[in-house]
Amino acid sequence: MLLSKKQKGLALSSSKGFTLIELLVVIAIIGILATIVLVSLNTARVKARDARRSSDMHQIALAMEMYYDSQTPVAYPNLPDTATAIGSGSSIGTYMNPVPLDPTNSGNYIYYWTDGGDNSGYCAWARLEAPATATYVISNPNGTKQTTTAPTVANCKTL
Repeated sequence: MLLSKKQKGLALSSSKGFTLIELLVVIAIIGILATIVLVSLNTARVKARDARRSSDMHQIALAMEMYYDSQTPVAYPNLPDTATAIGSGSSIGTYMNPVPLDPTNSGNYIYYWTDGGDNSGYCAWARLEAPATATYVISNPNGTKQTTTAPTVANCKTL
């Protein structure tokens, strides 16, 4: 049986590859999947930064307590009397040098500390990103914990 030229062309073109529509559909599906993955990764990044903030506050508390125990007479480091951003190069004696900075270290996300003006304690805090309401992780001589109360020099040692 002889095939016409038109039938030969159809038979050959169907076995050569994909049509433009098929390629566009596959590219669109890949794009949608990539968008979903990127959105999921952003949430994971925020949670990872918050976990680091909590860990850093706990480590600052441990360094403060080790400094306190090593002093004669016992005393905490002399920190600023007002709430001050922890700067690069800050240290807590030889126990934490340098003191870590916030993972983003910009805007609302900066580590702060103070001794409240009386050198009888310390208070360090950071704001977390993930919760919908403003949440802070605070370290003071009472321990490290999370609170929705915004820390100030007046209330930080009692939170």
